[in-house]
Amino acid sequence: MKKNTAVVYAILAALLFGINAPFSKILLQEIEPLFLAALLYLGAGLGMTVLTVFNKTRRTASKEARLTKKEMPSVIMMILLDIAAPIFLLQGISLTNSSTAALLGNFEIAATAVIAMIFFKEAIGKRMWMAIVFISLASILLSITDTEAINLSIGAVFVMLSCVCWGLENNCTRNLSIKDPVQVVILKGFGSGLGALLIAMIWGDLSGSLLYLMLAMSLGFVAYGLSIFFYVKAQRGLGAARTSAYYAAAPFMGVLISWLVLKEPITFSFLIALAIMVLGTWLALSENHEHDHIHLEETHDHSHNHDDAHHLHEDHPPVTGEHCHEHTHKNTVHSHCHLPDFHHRHMH
Repeated sequence: MKKNTAVVYAILAALLFGINAPFSKILLQEIEPLFLAALLYLGAGLGMTVLTVFNKTRRTASKEARLTKKEMPSVIMMILLDIAAPIFLLQGISLTNSSTAALLGNFEIAATAVIAMIFFKEAIGKRMWMAIVFISLASILLSITDTEAINLSIGAVFVMLSCVCWGLENNCTRNLSIKDPVQVVILKGFGSGLGALLIAMIWGDLSGSLLYLMLAMSLGFVAYGLSIFFYVKAQRGLGAARTSAYYAAAPFMGVLISWLVLKEPITFSFLIALAIMVLGTWLALSENHEHDHIHLEETHDHSHNHDDAHHLHEDHPPVTGEHCHEHTHKNTVHSHCHLPDFHHRHMH
């Protein structure tokens, strides 16, 4: 039952983020891209704040580790990149169809992997390299408007720039992954939203009907706020790899919604790119990384339970289920399939 619930959370996370591109396309008819970017993040921050205020259990007995001054550089970088990424994305959506923009979202997988390898020295296996090649190839195909003249679609280029920003953010904010996800979403929402709003005030246009402004903030709450929240909930039941497999369906859900709601045409080149992108995504998510590795002694604080091989410390009195406190990992050498999560940042 617990696993089935986690699967539902993962599918909800993908579906909720998948609606972003097609419905943003509709909102862009009335709201300028810079202003819409601000509204989406402000909606996420405001929505998650309201949920926290009305959730009495969370206010009095949160099982999550709070952010500290140590994480502030990562928080600042997260906010700056989250100001740039949606602006690029919405500019791209305004210049191309939403199905192309949604599918190009998988370019973030390639961007994240390459940045992780170059700047953070993470290992990339053969399957991930093949995935990067296929995803990049599909992205290039989607970016060309005229194959004979090789004309690039400016809209597609903007979407890929947003993927690069989010790929860099995925790496720069790795240390935030063990902290309270609601607190992270609230800081992300208000910080990035206010930053984008300032940019919109200087270079954009803040006009729009009250109805569209409310719809934009509602979309931000759902596609940005709730999506991240459900993603974290799913990750704790399924693990990082399986949750990523479900969440990678988000761009394809966006494509489906674009076809059904916006009636966008399906071209032959788009179908080829779709097939290549599916293959690349499958390769990225099916990579198995296993070897002997060393866990050095470390003391930190995050939400955890004692059901895995990394949290075998004793609590006095004993604690069962999910809980949060400062704990120490002893030196350990073992082998198992793993991802470069917070407990597996070793060099290769």
